[in-house]
Amino acid sequence: MDKLFTLWQNTGLYQLELGQAVMLLVCLGLIYLAIRKGFEPLLLIPIGFGGVLANLPAAGMAETGGLLALLYDVGLPTSVFPLLIFMGVGAMTDFGPMLANPKTLLLGAAAQFGIFATLMGALAIGMLGIPGLEFTLREAASIAIIGGADGPTSIFVTARLAPDLLGPIAVAAYSYMALVPLIQPPIMRALTSKEERAIVMVQLRPVGQAEKIIFPLVLCLLIGLLLPDAAPLIGMFAFGNLMRESGVVERLADTSRNALINVVTIGLGLTVGAKLSADTFLQLKTLGILILGMVAFCGGTAAGIIMAKVMNLFSANKVNPLIGAAGVSAVPMAARVANKVGLEANSQNFLLMHAMGPNVAGVIGSAVAAGVLLSFVG
Repeated sequence: MDKLFTLWQNTGLYQLELGQAVMLLVCLGLIYLAIRKGFEPLLLIPIGFGGVLANLPAAGMAETGGLLALLYDVGLPTSVFPLLIFMGVGAMTDFGPMLANPKTLLLGAAAQFGIFATLMGALAIGMLGIPGLEFTLREAASIAIIGGADGPTSIFVTARLAPDLLGPIAVAAYSYMALVPLIQPPIMRALTSKEERAIVMVQLRPVGQAEKIIFPLVLCLLIGLLLPDAAPLIGMFAFGNLMRESGVVERLADTSRNALINVVTIGLGLTVGAKLSADTFLQLKTLGILILGMVAFCGGTAAGIIMAKVMNLFSANKVNPLIGAAGVSAVPMAARVANKVGLEANSQNFLLMHAMGPNVAGVIGSAVAAGVLLSFVG
């Protein structure tokens, strides 16, 4: 009888705590949303499953020496995973729409307003002295970067400034990216009239291969020299794009945007999920992070739309304000949402390629914003 009781004590069911049970349900919920609702499945499935493994009692997979802990040590504190993903994203990205209409860079820049506004908001909340919501400057900067709607950038910044918050910040960043089709349309409709949403933009000019090859080189040199803290992100992004546009290393470009990014995405998702342990996630601070992250994302969306409306006051060639919402760097989902809402107002209004300009600019903008935060906070 004693042996049976000892055996029972060694099971995970006996050692399961309430917090672990709650987190197991949360992680299974993430997997459900990914499979059933299609919310960012490439990341929510490995994140959710990594969370399940991390919360299995006595398994120790997220503890020192465990598989998830080893993956974490290799990929996140070193920033290897997010930087390799940035290289893959660069190999997927076409800068043509942005180069054809350079003023869309302003929309991508404006959409980063949500980051800095949330930084101030998080610091203000921290000054109120509410127990559990005392955000330090480094934590506030890590939360604010969620507004860029760029998962790898959020992880890159948080791993350097506030690694203890990596789990909730990563989940918030990728969750809001996945929820772009639900979050952005109400903001778009609230800030624009039907006439503005129906604006038809002129066809983009052709962009030559020489321009596309020169741009990533100029981008890397310019940002790297002016803002060294952003150089790792921008450098890998530009390298991936140069491989794509050069036309002479297609094997490398194909590996970067397919096999390599898929392998790294699995590792990144599992290691982020490993940070969803009950003792670090089930806190008031986590709720604050989720709320502030939503504010940052909505603020960035609104700022991009407002900037487009301001630009129209001084331009003969009007831009559809909807493409300003694509200034957040949820590529290409935000551009698709802008196109969808535009088609609702005018069935002949195809905004996808126009929206890709600010969408790509948003990727650059979020990386630059990350460099600014790291320079002043790190």
